[in-house]
Amino acid sequence: MKFAIFLVILIGILALVGTILLGGKGDHNYDEQTKGNISRLSWIYIILAILTIIAFAIYLF
Repeated sequence: MKFAIFLVILIGILALVGTILLGGKGDHNYDEQTKGNISRLSWIYIILAILTIIAFAIYLF
C-alpha cells in the first residue's frame, strides 16, 4: 500500500514538473491565432443568437 501511494506521488510530481517545463516554452503565434478564433466564435454566437430569437418568435406565433 505504501508503495502504491509513493508511485502516485512520484507520478504526480513528474507530471507537474513536465507541465511546467512545457508551459514555459509558449507559442509565439498564440496571440494572433487567439484573435482570429475569438472573432470567428463571436460571429458564430451572434448569428446563433439572432436565429434563436427568430425561431422563438416563429414558435410563439
